Amino acid sequence: MSDSSTGLKARLRSDLTTAMKARDAIRSSTIRMVMTAVKAEEVSGTVARELSEEEVTTVLSREAKKRREAATAYDEAARPELAEKERAELAVLADYLPQQLSEEELKTLVAEEVANATASGKSGKAAMGLVMKAVRGRVAGRAEGGRVAAEVKAQLEA
Repeated sequence: MSDSSTGLKARLRSDLTTAMKARDAIRSSTIRMVMTAVKAEEVSGTVARELSEEEVTTVLSREAKKRREAATAYDEAARPELAEKERAELAVLADYLPQQLSEEELKTLVAEEVANATASGKSGKAAMGLVMKAVRGRVAGRAEGGRVAAEVKAQLEA
């Protein structure tokens, strides 16, 4: 496995150094956690390999989702201090994730794919899988799966 880093991994490494020099505990621990998750993903499977930019972004998205879910769980358990810590880590992760789609952009994308599915003869709940597959390919990490699914369901039922 070569040490030639992807742009995002190199940025994470340099930002870790900067955060450590600035003694920013939250930022440095969050970046370390992400780098550990990336390294774990690289060595998982039968052969160690270098992750592509897209795969690193996928790992970041997965970590962000964990933080969102943990913050919600802590809020429900009346542990606001822990929820705040998770939100602070999420804010650090957001710096490395692609810009999220707005509600209007998501609605437009879903409407286009619903129209394509209707044109191919599928409609209603039968088209859900077809539309989800097409939309997921087009949003590629710029919208959460739950948001996409809710919008697809709403438009197919309308």
